[in-house]
Amino acid sequence: MKFAEFPYERPDLQAAMAQLDALSRSITSATTAEEAKNAFLSFEKITERIGSLSAICYIRHTVDTRDPFYEKENAFWDENLPLFTDRQLDIYRAMLSCPHRPELEKELGKLLFDKMEIDVKSADPSILSLMQEENRLQTEYQQLYASAQIPFAGKTLTVAQLAPYKQDLDRAVRKSAFEAEGRFFDENREKFDEIYDRLVKNRTEQAHRMGYENFIPLGYIRMKRNGYGISEVEAYRKKIVEEMVPAVSELKKVQQKRIGADSMQYFDDTFLFPDGNPVPFGSADEILTAGRQMYRALSPETAEFIDFMFRNELFDVLAKEGKAPGGYCTYIPSQKSPFIFSNFNGTAGDVDVLTHEAGHAFAAYQAAKQNLLPEYADNTLEACEVHSMSMEFLTSDYHHLFFADQTDKYQLFHAESAVFFLPYGCMVDEFQHIVYGNPEMTPQQRNEAWMILEQKYRPYLTFGDLPFYGRGAGWQRQMHIYLNPFYYIDYCLAQTVALQFWALYLKDPQDAWKRYLALVNQAGTGTFVDVVKAAGLKSPFEDGCVKEAAEVSKEWCLAHQLKK
Repeated sequence: MKFAEFPYERPDLQAAMAQLDALSRSITSATTAEEAKNAFLSFEKITERIGSLSAICYIRHTVDTRDPFYEKENAFWDENLPLFTDRQLDIYRAMLSCPHRPELEKELGKLLFDKMEIDVKSADPSILSLMQEENRLQTEYQQLYASAQIPFAGKTLTVAQLAPYKQDLDRAVRKSAFEAEGRFFDENREKFDEIYDRLVKNRTEQAHRMGYENFIPLGYIRMKRNGYGISEVEAYRKKIVEEMVPAVSELKKVQQKRIGADSMQYFDDTFLFPDGNPVPFGSADEILTAGRQMYRALSPETAEFIDFMFRNELFDVLAKEGKAPGGYCTYIPSQKSPFIFSNFNGTAGDVDVLTHEAGHAFAAYQAAKQNLLPEYADNTLEACEVHSMSMEFLTSDYHHLFFADQTDKYQLFHAESAVFFLPYGCMVDEFQHIVYGNPEMTPQQRNEAWMILEQKYRPYLTFGDLPFYGRGAGWQRQMHIYLNPFYYIDYCLAQTVALQFWALYLKDPQDAWKRYLALVNQAGTGTFVDVVKAAGLKSPFEDGCVKEAAEVSKEWCLAHQLKK
């Protein structure tokens, strides 16, 4: 069934919650483990339906934030989904306290109960109204971001549509594009500041009501961190500063010389080649067609997957007015269907996002074939990002389908961009630790903290008099900071693993793919560290892992500089 045909109706959540209440009581009063298990499986069927309708609504709302029907439906979910989620946690609480738990753990697995214990720490009836307000604020931010109508080069553009001009050959055009984007954020400065300030205070109050000192530990719980915590992440960021930032700084000097810049200004940061960054040839449809050809050739598993995606039209990739910014992959359980959302804009990022989001979608598709419990089908997010970021490297043999005679340039562009990302990603993470550790900071103080981190993680950049970016507010463009607190270090941890897959691929592509497929097929049946080690790779927290990734990546990039 094509995505446009997926049925949607607003569910009777009151009835569904009443069903969950009854199932919770059944688990609590169960006389046998089998009886408790059957009640739990009935719960899974209900949440599958509700989760599917919520996902369909979210997709259609983000595809066109101006659609009045789905705007209204999205508001319904913002208001009511926290109430339903709270009832889900009652089921988990019943399972955790069930007298038949030892038998259930033997049959369903201890990890399931470990995951449930984490989830029940994430919410409480006392914070439901705050969670509803948090949802409304997140939607408000997305709509404000999506409303951008930026005058530039005789056109009116969204933020996503402005991206090609930010990589223009002409340095003056690049600077002007960043200035135009910055003016949009500056013109809406008070609103962006107000939304984030309210979000920080809201999340802090949620944490206080649940007995936490601040939002940081609650944020980690909501990210379902399992097997590591705040201290391990802090130590990882320290290794990035000590071992990766010097490698990036060295490569940035090479880039600066290569593009002929007298200094590395912020508007030069993503401009990697004097004759322009690589761009995929062809239209969006042609890029998608090349993607289908690539995945059909990569492996039998990916061939089956990509044909399913195309047959059911599970993509929306064109940037257009009213569309939410960014890109994502989500999953509709009732249809066993992933969905890829993006904003193609004619840059190499179109191919990056296709391979990245398809990595997520492929993992979801593989998990669906195993008929796992949802708790085992779902991965923690850093593991999910391993699927996507590694796929970007493991498709290297087919990048010529998109870039033709620019393939070597793209390979270098992609490798350097992957390495350059790591300090930025850690900067985003540390910034959030600072903000939620000091929730009374003013907007100006947050901006000042961001600029201090810029010097720590990206000391090679100069901001000059750029509006928005020059005053330290560039973090407001990073949607995760508003929408998904503490969901960013996941990309860094995953990139560190993906760089290991890349190193394996350079030696033996077949072995690299075999290990990748084994990792994907584990789905969520292990912790992040467990699934990485099971694939024969190092955990990012292990001594030497970051240093090795920095050295191998730097050496490859230096050895593959393009000949003039």
